[in-house]
Amino acid sequence: MALVIHKDTSNKQMDSSKYVRYTPEQVEALERVYAECPKPSSLRRQQLIRECPILSNIEPKQIKVWFQNRRCREKQRKESSRLQSVNRKLSAMNKLLMEENDRLQKQVSHLVYENGFMRQQLHSASGTTTDNSCESVVMSGQPQQQQNPNPQHPNRDVNNPAGLLAVAEETLAEFLSKATGTAVDWVQMIGMKPGPDSIGIVAVSRNCSGVAARACGLVSLEPTKVAEILKDRLSWYRDCRCLNVLSVIPTGNGGTIELIYMQTYAPTTLAAARDFWTMRYTTSLEDGSLVVCERSLSSSSGGPAGPPPSTFVRAEMLPSGYLIRACEGGGSIIHIVDHIDLDVWSVPEVLRPLYESSKILAQKITIAALRHIRQIAQETNGEIQCTGGRQPAVLRTFSQKLCRGFNDAVNGFADDGWSPMGSDGVEDVTILINTSANKFSGSQYNTSLYPSFGGGVMCAKASMLLQNVPPALLVRFLREHRSEWADYGVDAYSAASLKASPYAVPCARPGGFPSSQVILPLATTVEHEEFLEVVRLEGLAFSPEDVALAGRDMYLLQLCSGVDENAVGACAQLVFAPIDESFADDAPLLPSGFRVIPLDPKTDEPTAARTLDLASTLEVGANAARSAGETDLSNYNLRSVLTIAFQFTFENHLQENVAAMARQYVRSVVGSVQRVAMAISPSRLSSNMGLKPLPGSPEALTLARWICRSYRVHVGAELLQADSQSGDAMLKQLWHHSDAIMCCSVKTNASAVFTFANQAGLDMLETTLVGLQDIMLDKILDEAGRKILCSEFPKIMQQGFANLPSGICVSSMGRPISYEQAVAWKVLNDDDSNHCLAFMFINWSFV
Repeated sequence: MALVIHKDTSNKQMDSSKYVRYTPEQVEALERVYAECPKPSSLRRQQLIRECPILSNIEPKQIKVWFQNRRCREKQRKESSRLQSVNRKLSAMNKLLMEENDRLQKQVSHLVYENGFMRQQLHSASGTTTDNSCESVVMSGQPQQQQNPNPQHPNRDVNNPAGLLAVAEETLAEFLSKATGTAVDWVQMIGMKPGPDSIGIVAVSRNCSGVAARACGLVSLEPTKVAEILKDRLSWYRDCRCLNVLSVIPTGNGGTIELIYMQTYAPTTLAAARDFWTMRYTTSLEDGSLVVCERSLSSSSGGPAGPPPSTFVRAEMLPSGYLIRACEGGGSIIHIVDHIDLDVWSVPEVLRPLYESSKILAQKITIAALRHIRQIAQETNGEIQCTGGRQPAVLRTFSQKLCRGFNDAVNGFADDGWSPMGSDGVEDVTILINTSANKFSGSQYNTSLYPSFGGGVMCAKASMLLQNVPPALLVRFLREHRSEWADYGVDAYSAASLKASPYAVPCARPGGFPSSQVILPLATTVEHEEFLEVVRLEGLAFSPEDVALAGRDMYLLQLCSGVDENAVGACAQLVFAPIDESFADDAPLLPSGFRVIPLDPKTDEPTAARTLDLASTLEVGANAARSAGETDLSNYNLRSVLTIAFQFTFENHLQENVAAMARQYVRSVVGSVQRVAMAISPSRLSSNMGLKPLPGSPEALTLARWICRSYRVHVGAELLQADSQSGDAMLKQLWHHSDAIMCCSVKTNASAVFTFANQAGLDMLETTLVGLQDIMLDKILDEAGRKILCSEFPKIMQQGFANLPSGICVSSMGRPISYEQAVAWKVLNDDDSNHCLAFMFINWSFV
């Protein structure tokens, strides 16, 4: 018996050493400490035992194990929650893709039926030669929506709610047929790949009256919240000037009908703005889906009887709207349809592509709506962190104020107080002035802008057509190389008169010393298609007296958008406004800047929306390139319209001086931009639209071959896949290589100048192929990197290559970049002579 008792005692001692059953009070005490410090040190654990008597019977080692288990459980819980969220998102996306597949199957069946019907009609009419029979054959094959794209209802009594509800129900049916059916011939938009983290599925119309775009996507917001955001068009549609709900009529089925008047800005100074008179119907379907649909009303269907205001052209919104369905586990599936007739015949012929391109409509409205909702969802879920102590919503408001202020300047509406000023005999620059008190008390201005002795705001603006210059590339160059266009040749007297205002334009320093700019990032949108930043211009002189001093810094709040070269139909924009150092949340803004809009010719052929491949010819813009062997170069038209607008404050007695300064300034900017456009425009002298090489530089295909062959000879491995032996394939793979590859001249002091970089290399350096030629190797390497390169340089020259350890370098914008490893090798030409040095930075990222 004693032996048995001894055995049980030993078992209890062994069990107690492995497992401790904690009381609720002990668990509560440990949880309090865990909330403050999930990983306490041994001293903290011992202190915990001393401070909490209820833990005195627990050993420090056991408490350490408890915290380890607690951290493990927390990690498992977070991972489980993340996986559940991903699973819900994938399930919803799978459901969306299945529905889209069903819709496409119906569309295919519809087209097959139409094709068979046309064949039958043509066969039966083959023996007939009269024009009438041919016309009947052609008309019989047209889709029904093309024969009557926008039926009006003159017989409806829209003056009573019942008649208006009948129009609303028909609008609902037409909208749903576009959102989920085949009422419009949809073609998927190039570059918009569906996926759980993508913007969604985006399609544009073909063979359709007006322009139309359709999108489907997922968002982690409830349907009612999504509808609320989408209906507030002023908050996300940057071209919306005003939206007035004139009346709200409840319907018997629980929905509402709203009569709305909306005005939109003109994108350029060369065309008039648009306005809409619409009816918006909000209701729920039998399956619980929420629908918001909208259409224009004519005078015969409840709309206004009179013409639009003199500065506007009445546009028509065909049945459009939003279908919002709840997802299992939270969130919503959204179907968006935008279908508009912008009265293309009322604009000059050269600008008509702006008003008949469904891709531009998709970028400006449809995709913009989805992106805004995703931005709000991420802000709501806490996925976007505060920047510089400011909430994301505040930064978003700054972006909206910049865009709205720039649109006001470009349009210059008379009811905002703008009036034209007489020209100097040359019509290239338009001058408008605004002395209205409303100008300075609006959402983006306050009285601190108003000159103390009376005056106002002056806007100098101009528009021009550009040939063969990708908008994204031009705006990126203007952002990165401000000194190339910011020629502040301002009259000294005018500059002195503006000295007291922090919102004045600085004058040039005698001697032509350019100021340096430092870009401080503030915020980016979900897909980095737009970013807000503060630009510090160092050492500017605001008057002749300042020249003797060191000058002072000037700060700009800057918004850059549309720099993604793969976004077909996207508008690229660089807008900035002077601010003071305090940069308060209610800071007044007087925006100026540039807007470049592609003039995409309307075509019904799907090949017109081809994927443009920069690597195929290695020129400076993805939208400016195309694969060899496609259509003839003369058939490819890359045109865009550039709009420039700059705003200045002035005092009444100096109005003429400031106007002369503004004209001179804008003309100098126009001239600089034209020179930049010519410099970065791909050459049209050969079938390959390539960048003109530097003197003594090889062609792109030759350089790619030298780089890959030298890597294989020196390192003993293949840089690219074995199947890329042809020149074109090798160049494409090198250009799209995931690691940053760049070449520079061979020099021992690390002051070599870069001559080439692939796409990853340009992204890493935050530059273009043009700007790359101004960057030296020693400017991107830190001190440690320069020392390592100098020590390894003899090895590179003798052995042919060297592996460099991980380190830190900086981009042309001053942002630090970390990389895990770098390889440097000597590139030999066909004569086995040294041509350049090549570097490959592996697994780089911005710090």
